[in-house]
Amino acid sequence: MAQEQESRGGAWRALRQKWTGRTAEKGGADAEEPARLQRRRLTRPDRTRVFTTSNQKGGVGKTTTTVNLAAALARAGMRVMVVDIDPQGNASTALNIPHTGDVASVYDVLLGEMEIQDVVQDAPDVDGLQVVPATIDLAGAEIELVSLVAREQRLSRALEAYTAWREEDGQERLDYVFIDCPPSLGLLTVNAFVAAEEVLIPIQAEYYALEGLSQLLTTVERVRGRFNQKLSILGVALTMYDRRNRLTDQVSDDVRDCLGKLVFETVIPRNVRLSEAPSHGLPALIYDQHCTGSRAYMALARELIGRFPAERQAA
Repeated sequence: MAQEQESRGGAWRALRQKWTGRTAEKGGADAEEPARLQRRRLTRPDRTRVFTTSNQKGGVGKTTTTVNLAAALARAGMRVMVVDIDPQGNASTALNIPHTGDVASVYDVLLGEMEIQDVVQDAPDVDGLQVVPATIDLAGAEIELVSLVAREQRLSRALEAYTAWREEDGQERLDYVFIDCPPSLGLLTVNAFVAAEEVLIPIQAEYYALEGLSQLLTTVERVRGRFNQKLSILGVALTMYDRRNRLTDQVSDDVRDCLGKLVFETVIPRNVRLSEAPSHGLPALIYDQHCTGSRAYMALARELIGRFPAERQAA
């Protein structure tokens, strides 16, 4: 048993070193960094940052993380867009965006029948937040995409065209684009990886999370090698964190030992308000901004922004 654990730990350390170029360290000056990030004023990134929120394991808080980070950044004055490419359409539901079968959606964009500007909607309850909705039609999209030219680059090209359209239309550039992936590693997720520069990985603090994370990192590495050399891991966020559970602390320690600074210091606790909010068509930050879950996502948003170069201000 001890030999098996040591072998697994060695594999994780190798994966971490490949993605970060460093070995894990604890303590020291880095321990003060989270406090500095919490105090840091939210500033715009130097360019539009496109990243995907992904984990092929379902039920880890992927969509909850996407929606609440997007809402937190939009409420802080950022220009944010959420692209929902999960056939379940949970991100669209949580932001109160209609996504029935007759609604123009990302499905039409992927098939080349519409442009993003034709399907994007403003989130009714969050100023500065736009949403490209998903519909159930996406469930068959992977089969339809197989026969199309550049099937892995459909979303990437659509986002590039939308960026150019905004500029020609005299609109300010977006600050952040979140792509909410389905809990799988199929063509829809690959499209997201090709379109993004960074991957944000929420993982539940439980034993099986480690195996799922290893598979996801392998997929990211393959996409980076074949389609998108700029793709990197933005960070790993621990979700559904229960401090009363010793296993939670053990998993957290394992993940931090293996991935070091890739793991965000902020953890998202188990919180009933986070679960209730989607049924009201609201992000938790709008539903109850004072709950522990909302405060955690605001802290995570600040920490996330701290990982990007800030926009230079005119003298």
